[in-house]
This record gives sequence, C-alpha cells and structure tokens, in this order.
Amino acid sequence: MFGLFKKKDPIQDKIDKLTAKYKKITEEAFNLSRSDRKASDLKTAEAEEILKEIEELRTS
Repeated sequence: MFGLFKKKDPIQDKIDKLTAKYKKITEEAFNLSRSDRKASDLKTAEAEEILKEIEELRTS
C-alpha cells in the first residue's frame, strides 16, 4: 500500500513499456515466420530497433 504513492522512475517505466512491446513484436515475427518470411524479417528488424532503444536507456 505504501508503494502506491511512491514516484516511479520515468526511465524504468519507459524501459518496461518498450520491453513489453519488444516481446509482442517478437511473438508476431515468430508467428509470421510460418507463413510470410518477408513480413517476419521486417518484424524482427523492428524488434531489434526497440532492443537498441532499451539498451540506450539502460546505459544512460
């Protein structure tokens, strides 16, 4: 209950959101790999860009 009023770190909050987005896109890429390889590769590239953003935020 006391954690309810605690301020969240905005950087960690953004990292959490990007991580969730990364997992979702990676799963979509996996599902597309069975039917459409080109679309799967595009999703994988998009996921890698998000991973780079996450790493950038962690190092700063």
